[in-house]
Amino acid sequence: MLTHVAATGAQAVIPSKKNCLAQRVIERNLYQDRNKVERFFSRLKQFRRRATRYEKTASSFLGMVHFVLALLWLR
Repeated sequence: MLTHVAATGAQAVIPSKKNCLAQRVIERNLYQDRNKVERFFSRLKQFRRRATRYEKTASSFLGMVHFVLALLWLR
């Protein structure tokens, strides 16, 4: 799995712990973008109960995702 990720050119954007001897160098902008993506999926997961409870087909699930995205965009 890690070799596949490395083969795609992905890089770690998680900062090292402060007490770690070998500190990773990360780009601050990439870390901020990663944080935005993680917060977005966290907000999307707040509607998970509604989506998984009622939506049985892929098309209706996609419709629910679009609906949730519209709600989040309007906030």
